[in-house]
Amino acid sequence: MNILFGERLIQKNRITEEQLQKALERQRLQGGRLGHNMVALGYVSEEDIDSFFRVHPEIPETVEDTGLEFSFIVDLVMKHALNMGEFTIPALGARIKLPNPLVDEAIERLRKNRMVSVIGADGLSKLSYRLTLTDVGIKRASDLLDVCRYSGPAPVPFDKYRSMVEIQTIKSILVDPESVKNAFSDIIVSERILSRLGPAISSGKELFLYGPSGNGKTTIAETIGSVLPGTIYMPYAVMAEGEIITIYDRSNHVSVEPEHGANAVDQRWVLVKRPVVMVGGEMNLKSLDIDFNPISKFYEAPLQMKANNGLFIVDDFGRQQVDPQVLLNRWIVPLERRIDFITFHTGMKIEIPFDQLVVFSTNLEPRHLVDEAFLRRIRYKINIDHPELSEYREIFQRVCDANGIAFDSEVFDYLIESFYHQKNVKLNSCHCRDLLESIIDDAHYLGVKPELTKKTISDAWESYFVEM
Repeated sequence: MNILFGERLIQKNRITEEQLQKALERQRLQGGRLGHNMVALGYVSEEDIDSFFRVHPEIPETVEDTGLEFSFIVDLVMKHALNMGEFTIPALGARIKLPNPLVDEAIERLRKNRMVSVIGADGLSKLSYRLTLTDVGIKRASDLLDVCRYSGPAPVPFDKYRSMVEIQTIKSILVDPESVKNAFSDIIVSERILSRLGPAISSGKELFLYGPSGNGKTTIAETIGSVLPGTIYMPYAVMAEGEIITIYDRSNHVSVEPEHGANAVDQRWVLVKRPVVMVGGEMNLKSLDIDFNPISKFYEAPLQMKANNGLFIVDDFGRQQVDPQVLLNRWIVPLERRIDFITFHTGMKIEIPFDQLVVFSTNLEPRHLVDEAFLRRIRYKINIDHPELSEYREIFQRVCDANGIAFDSEVFDYLIESFYHQKNVKLNSCHCRDLLESIIDDAHYLGVKPELTKKTISDAWESYFVEM
């Protein structure tokens, strides 16, 4: 990241090679980010730093600008045309995500080869022509689908994707105490934990959340995603070594409208909120490699690739379908070098960027899961323990308010004294929600309004806990 940042500033004549080396030396001695060290030395301004991290993909004006072979674009146009039946150049361009002039070039090639014909027009402009594949074109398109069934947006060259990931790095985010406090305002988190979460998020480095189950580790991990500022550009798909890998995934990525308008950028990229990808016990080593579909004959990106420039949560760590130590060994290179490797079904291996804030969450004892060497690689480790009584009370009140149940201090004290203290049960944050949900379920069954009374809380406790 430092090399890319420095090189781009040198290319723009904003700094010299000598200034870059001095800034790197200052960073080595005093820490911090390279850009902040350059600002401190007076080499660049905050505006220069901001502009570096606010780039957008430029619209390709020529075939060469797309980074794709013209023959590939023509073949992709044919597959789309076969699926559409009758089409126009603008309608086809909207699906393939390339400018109309480039789509027109491909159509002209196909018309010369008698694979596309004009069947009508709604005006004099080429853009109004209604087109369709000829019998020869249909045969050719069908043959292409047998080779690869991908017929989505035109992919982005892998090197452009890698450069964009580096520019949009998670390391560039700026997080302050106020933004962290606001993000966590809807949940009960102690000041001690917030004071440790803030620097961890801001650093973009790995975070290990551990402690007894039911006390908010998963909620805290998910809330971190709302702290991550800004948006990033993500391609629908990339082309690497002649293979197509789809990346954009509506189940993990939330698209937003660009401030300067969608038509001002390369349509092969989607502006999204910084990704938040979460996996649990279902994760295995296979989910960390590209998924080849033998029927469609193209690939889907692995989870860590979908999480680039965002947050990757490994929840319930230690309960995956693979030994924890084996899984951790798989993560050592990505965590240390910020790169990963994926292998195509042909055996070819390529290097991909690994740029994400990784959060491991577990309710198992860390020293029983991982060795000291790995824990040393995790910069931040935060224990999410049982809540204090005051915190538990506040959580209980909030859950009551959220469900329209009047909070009763006398009943709450009865709960604490008669059950938690007498039965020696530790307070758990999730108990508030679960006990009150039990009261609500009973009330709905009886057709009455849910109320917090000594009887309803006693019934809820009896239903929830197993007496040994």
